[in-house]
Amino acid sequence: MLRTQTHLKGLLSISALSVMTLTALTLSGCATTPKITTEQCQQGNWTDIGQRDGMVGRSGAYFGQYTAACPNLTPASPARQQWEAGRQKGLKSYCTELTAYKLGREGYDWQPVCPLEGIEKLEEAYSQGRYYYLRQRDMDYLASPYPWGYGRFGIGGPWGPRW
Repeated sequence: MLRTQTHLKGLLSISALSVMTLTALTLSGCATTPKITTEQCQQGNWTDIGQRDGMVGRSGAYFGQYTAACPNLTPASPARQQWEAGRQKGLKSYCTELTAYKLGREGYDWQPVCPLEGIEKLEEAYSQGRYYYLRQRDMDYLASPYPWGYGRFGIGGPWGPRW
């Protein structure tokens, strides 16, 4: 009887841990979705918001996220003009060769939001970073102790788990 209770406690703790992990992963996905409060909609510094959006390479169409979240905000409002002015300032730090290289080097996509003048240098910097990223990924794959890489065919190789 005592052994059964201990086994049940173990299963319950594993179940609780699984639920907590799933909840944490679900909530972490929500953290990446931009949220804006009603107060920020009404009194937000749209220039600063736009600058932050420009620094991460968001396009002009992203303002639609704010119009959907803020009932009194329209695409033709003065807030849109302030946001766009801030976004253009932010794009100056995004549209650099260093940022393009870092994005490629870390495996991220580069957003096509930069002005056309000097775009060749940005594309070249991104391509160099992306090349390094892909090369490093391939080297890690080849250095794997498993002949088929990590998880390519499932745990333990192409025939499934080892028993």
